[in-house]
Order: sequence, then structure tokens, then C-alpha cells
Amino acid sequence: MHRVEIPQSRCLAGVARCDVTPVVGTFHRMWGAATHNQSTGVHRPLTATVLYLQSLSDDQQPPRVLIALDHCLLWPKEMNQLLDSVGSATGLGHESLIVFFSHTHGAGLMGLERKDLPGGDLIEPYLNDLATKIGDLVRESHRRTVPASIVYGQGKCSLAQNRDYLDVERGHYVCGYNPNGVADDTVIVGRVTSDTGSPIATFVNYACHPTTLAWENTLISPDYIGAMREVVEGVSNVPCLFIQGASGDIGPKHGFVGDVEVADRNGRQLGYAALAVLESLPAAGEEFEYVGPVISGATLGIWKYSPEPVERASQHSRWIDRRDIVPLKYRSELPSRADLEMEELQHRVEEQAAIIKGDAEAIRNAHAMVERTTRRLIRFAPLPPGESYPYPVIAWRIGNAVWLALDGEHYNILQRTLRARFPNVPLIIGTIANGSTVWYLPEATSYGLGLYEEEVSVLAQGCLETVIEAATNAIQKLIEA
Repeated sequence: MHRVEIPQSRCLAGVARCDVTPVVGTFHRMWGAATHNQSTGVHRPLTATVLYLQSLSDDQQPPRVLIALDHCLLWPKEMNQLLDSVGSATGLGHESLIVFFSHTHGAGLMGLERKDLPGGDLIEPYLNDLATKIGDLVRESHRRTVPASIVYGQGKCSLAQNRDYLDVERGHYVCGYNPNGVADDTVIVGRVTSDTGSPIATFVNYACHPTTLAWENTLISPDYIGAMREVVEGVSNVPCLFIQGASGDIGPKHGFVGDVEVADRNGRQLGYAALAVLESLPAAGEEFEYVGPVISGATLGIWKYSPEPVERASQHSRWIDRRDIVPLKYRSELPSRADLEMEELQHRVEEQAAIIKGDAEAIRNAHAMVERTTRRLIRFAPLPPGESYPYPVIAWRIGNAVWLALDGEHYNILQRTLRARFPNVPLIIGTIANGSTVWYLPEATSYGLGLYEEEVSVLAQGCLETVIEAATNAIQKLIEA
């Protein structure tokens, strides 16, 4: 008889969640065009959700502790402090801890360099409290681990759109909806259930910048992810983790607004798409089997879900880890720190001149350039010396599925290529994993067009393609093992 295998994994799994919303009044200004400094309220709470995964068959394998966190990102210094603190509290090494930032741009940018700005004095105590809370969640999720199965499904959602738009009248590219662009609309959904059939968690893996809310928004917000979770959790009754995909050149069609209802509409769109997948998933340990014909008004072909053969089910608990270091060349034209400091000073002078004149637009534009330059200074500081960056490609296989955790913001072609090369393998592609040290990884053909993503990248043309090949090799090795 013909059978269709359902992608599944078997492991130990446990989940825990808590609220990590900063107090209102914490420094919030992230967008260069914003005119406020401190948050004025809360749209939806921010959360941290920990999914603790461990091999069922090999207790020598380190666990994978997935921390879905409602923040844009943390700079390398703050990121390492968080991982050090959580590691000390739990006894786990950095290699086990993977923070998947939702990348919401409505949470505020929690950088210690902002401590002297209005509300900036609240950042350091917030980060200390965040590390404590996440450490507690890791321990709690570990205590809750039970033998469990993950069943994977795939759907589609049109929320995500290309955002490299050529403004023909002005003769340059802008970061905004491009109706002629290409975007991966794939939604990967996983349902985690215990061996007793009790639901534990779900996750949604999708690539779309959470930039619905922009400079006009003064509220703390998880952007569209909040409403997406609300929709999914209203049916599943368990925590839903969001894992951001390769969205460097991808954002919502309707974005860069101050209206939180737009963010909620975007989130519901993704939530309903995820629910459609969730409702299609069979019980763990089943496959879809052709039974045979039934004579009726037509001769009907009957299929049903039935238990998998034991030998096939035993493969679902296979757990294999990989970590490859790939040298990625820095851009040869990277400015020096002195050059950036001079540029920042120039923009600050321009900002002060605009303030004296009372020119609101000039003030906003000058501050945006100050913000852009400040971020580049922060990004460049921790980069290791030499001609290349030692880039980690972290991958692991559990049963039929392969997971990827990648630093940085990758152009969408990464996941489109990988999904095309491995169409029958569930690929959970998580980016901005433990931050974004290398910032953007644009595709080679986008260099030289004057795009923002190229301007702020620290890596040379072709590096994304190198990562794609390294990830392809890792996935191939994992599925052949």
C-alpha cells in the first residue's frame, strides 16, 4: 500500500514563559525618524518563551534551549552578558543557548550606550532582570521536560513582501514595499505533544521584518507577533514560539505606521495561516496510508491515518549536531573608527543647527543619521581583527527535521534556495540567533545599488552565497548521517 510519511521528531521537551515588558518610561526611541525618547504605554506585553529540547537516546548530547524573545536584538556586549548570566544560573554553555529574537522594532533598543538618555537609566536594571527571568525559565522548562513528539507542517502566508523598492522619480532605492519583488511565503509550524497526548507548545517559523510599527509609535509592542500568538494560543492553549526567518529584504506590505491595529491585523493574518497548518496535523506517530477502493457512485480511493511502523518511528529520535565555522570576508571599504566618529560629530552639529532654526524635518533627518552612525560604531567595536569574520553555521537534526540557527539578517534568497534544494525536509531557519554581529547579509546582485542593507553590512559581496553553500553542506551531511 502507498504511505505518506509525516515529518516528526522525538525528544525530551519542556516549555516555560514569562512577561518581560519593560516599565513604561524606559528609553524606547529606536527609529531615527522618531521624536520621542521614552515609551508612553504598552500595546501588548513582551514575552520570553523557553523550549527546552534534549535527546531521548543520547544523554551526552548537549540540549538545545530555544529562547524566543520579544526584542529587536542585543548588541554583542549585552548579548554575551545575557548568555554568561543565564549560563551561570543554569550550568549550560553558550552552545546550548539560542536566543531567537522576534526582531520587533517596537520594544526599544536595549543598549547600555543609551544610559544617559531619557529613560536610559532603566536599561541596565532591565537587562539584569531579563537575564534572571530567562535563567529561571530555563530551569523551569528543564524541570518540565517529558518524552515528546514534534509534528511538522507547512503552509503559506502573503504577509511578507520584498522591501527593496526603487524610487524611480528620485533615482534611488528605499526600504519599502516592492510590489514586483519576490518573497518566500512559507510558514513552518510545529506542534509539540507529550507521549500522553497533552499539548506542550507550538512554534511558527516565518520570515517577515516586524516593522509594522515605526517612528510614530510610542508604545512598547511585539508588533505583529503579539496578535499572531494570541490567535494560535486561543486554539492550542499552549505557548507559541515565534522564530524569525531570513527577512533581511522582507517586511509586511502595510508597515512603517503608528497604528497598532495595523500590527494586529498583520499578526492575525499570520496567525490564521499558522492555525490552518496546525489543524491539518495528524497525531504524533501516525502516517497517511492508502487503504484501497470502495465502490460507490464513483470508485473511491480511501486513505486513513494509521500508526507508523516501529522501525520508521524509531528514526524520529535521531539527534545529530553540527557547528561549522565559515570565514566571511570583511568589506574592504569599511570606514575606520576615527572616520565614523568624525561623521557622527558632523551629524550632531547638523542636528544642533536644525534645532536652533526650529526646522523639524531637518532635526529628524540629522538625528536619523546620528543614530545610523552610532549603531555602526557599536557594531564595529567587537569585530575580531583580520580580513574575515569566523561565522558559525549551527545546525542540528531531530528525526526528519533540520534546524538552523544563524547570526545576522539574511536576504530571503537564503531560505528560498535551501527550501528548493531540500523540498522534502522540514527546515526551521532561525536568524538573528543570539544577535546580529555581522548585521545584514545581502545577496551579491544587490551590491552597488545604494541599498541601506549594503551600506550597514560589514561583510563583502558574496558572503551570503558562502553561507548558503555552507548551510547546504551542513543539511546534506545531517540528512545523510
